[in-house]
Amino acid sequence: GLDYMLIGHTGGSLPSCDGYAYQGDYPAQEEDAASDATEGHDEEDQMYEGEYQGIPHPDEVKAAQAKSRPAGNVISELEELSEQYEEIMEDCGHGRFQWTLFIVLGLALMADGVECFVVAFVLPSAEKDLCLSNAEKGMLGLTVFLGMMVGAFVWGGLADKVGRRRCLIVALTINCVFAFLSSFAQGYGFFLFFRLLSGFGIGGSVPIVYTYFSEFLQMGKRGEYLSWLCMFWMIGGIYASFTAWGIIPRYGWGFSMGTEFQFHSWRVFVLVAALPAIISLVGLTFMPESPRFLLENAKHDEAWMILKRVHDTNWRAKGQPEKVFTVTHIKAPKTAEDEFIEIQSATGTAVQRWAVRSATLCKLVLKNVASLLSAELRITTLFLAIIWFCMAFSYYGLSVWFPDMIKHLQNEEYEARVKVFHGERVERFRFNFSLENQIHREGEYIRDEFINIEIKSVTFEDSLFEDCYFKDIRSSNTVFRNCTIRSTEFINTDLWKDKFIDCKLENVSWHENKRGCHLDAAEENDVLIYLVSFLGSLAVLPGNIVSALFMEKVGRVKIIGGSMLVSAGCTFLLFLSFSQAAIIAMQCLFCGVSAAAWNGIEVVTVELYPTSKRATAFGLLNAMCKLAAILGSSIFASFVGITKVIPILLSFVALICGGLVALKLPDTREKILQ
Repeated sequence: GLDYMLIGHTGGSLPSCDGYAYQGDYPAQEEDAASDATEGHDEEDQMYEGEYQGIPHPDEVKAAQAKSRPAGNVISELEELSEQYEEIMEDCGHGRFQWTLFIVLGLALMADGVECFVVAFVLPSAEKDLCLSNAEKGMLGLTVFLGMMVGAFVWGGLADKVGRRRCLIVALTINCVFAFLSSFAQGYGFFLFFRLLSGFGIGGSVPIVYTYFSEFLQMGKRGEYLSWLCMFWMIGGIYASFTAWGIIPRYGWGFSMGTEFQFHSWRVFVLVAALPAIISLVGLTFMPESPRFLLENAKHDEAWMILKRVHDTNWRAKGQPEKVFTVTHIKAPKTAEDEFIEIQSATGTAVQRWAVRSATLCKLVLKNVASLLSAELRITTLFLAIIWFCMAFSYYGLSVWFPDMIKHLQNEEYEARVKVFHGERVERFRFNFSLENQIHREGEYIRDEFINIEIKSVTFEDSLFEDCYFKDIRSSNTVFRNCTIRSTEFINTDLWKDKFIDCKLENVSWHENKRGCHLDAAEENDVLIYLVSFLGSLAVLPGNIVSALFMEKVGRVKIIGGSMLVSAGCTFLLFLSFSQAAIIAMQCLFCGVSAAAWNGIEVVTVELYPTSKRATAFGLLNAMCKLAAILGSSIFASFVGITKVIPILLSFVALICGGLVALKLPDTREKILQ
């Protein structure tokens, strides 16, 4: 299938150019083996096909390269492969194939962005549906990031040994399956477990997506198009915000099967949130493996076929189907030390062979991780680890702090409007109107009726209820503290015994009461959480555009360092933010500036590591990012309502440190992927 490259050449051989071996390296071909492009040419024309297509003759290219190299400079096999591969990608061009892959991998990155928002959006509804305590709510949010942290490390390491495409398909499949199961989980334990595994699956998307896509890009396009790819994470946040806003408040979009199985609207949202991962998974089945990975693993023929497919797809789309892929041989390095240990079928069972292969694979992955601390990569890994950690600690910490602070300000305003009733006596009265945001102290309620009303954020303290009647009551954040309840009936209410704190209950009866936690169809849904997330995601757009346009002109290092230092300055403006609107504005500014830093970090991480360690390094650094996210969100949230000085100072110091370290990184704009 390789013998159709020479036009009108009857024998001998054409020189090869650093792996660009042309058909002249092979014996003369049969007439019926010639390509369509040779029709109409006489065998004695002696016309070089590259000249017909405007491609320099291999002799000319080789001479130019030899002239550019210092005398006596002997390059290694891997360096030779890197140069050859870069030339091949330039010959393949940038076109339809890369744009198709861009969309497919962008959807996988979008799924990662959605995953970060899912739990935050469903928590207000899920906490009532699953009866979650404050500790359980916090654990649920941290568990997702824990799963993503482990997933990033595992899938990144496997992608360098098993393959980028294969690992990404398995990772997205795990994410989709357990996201689907979590939407039907009726208990907290199962929901927590399924979201943990869902996060483990999607954790592989970021390290693999950037590694995978970068290996189909030529040097001049790499920084810009990897930056455009980052925009899908922002699109994921917008998608999650819009779908949550449109679905979760629609409480009628659910069904129930008795009292044991409830499927409310927030569960519908969990299913819809998995759509980007599902679509990406389908698209990946039509995409090939990274040819650079295959070449690193001495799979020359497979890599050649994929590169030819990329070449032909792009040039056909550009209206030049006659342009022929002229490469016939690429020098692949020897990788004997990475070959898996196989057991012959006669020497053991299938389980034994699988166990040995798995153990060998684990050893190879761990060996690859350890190599990131070798002499030539130690400083690079240390600098990038500091940058990733500092950026993630500030970004995710403030991402939690912003909405929590806004909610705290809302609660302060709400509590400031509370109505206090002291020493009131109400006898033989029927309460047929809702009670909200009230405090009743030392009151007496004799023979009163509370029927078909909502009691919201109401506290009764040191009060007496005698011969009263409560029926069809819906309550939230309502308690009876140190009260005396005598000869009183509760029928079809959610006022269970845990609502009565240090109270004396004498001759009190409950009938048909609502046990556990329940979603109320009439309950207002706070749209602010969706609005804040939407605005924060949308604010990333300017940072994405600017970084993509200037990534090649300004350089990765200056964009990372400059953006982190400017972000540090933005955090100081939070000292001047005393209202909800001001905090939202500061969040948008911070997210917009930090987006440029994230883009630069991800691009430079891809470029500073060789192909055999690229996904492993990205996975390790992304795992550190998720660890920093767990620490940052936990620490920053603990200071909400106490002080804002410590979160601001922590984020400022982290960003300054990360920005200064980033300026020490080498410039990789002209660096060929190793």
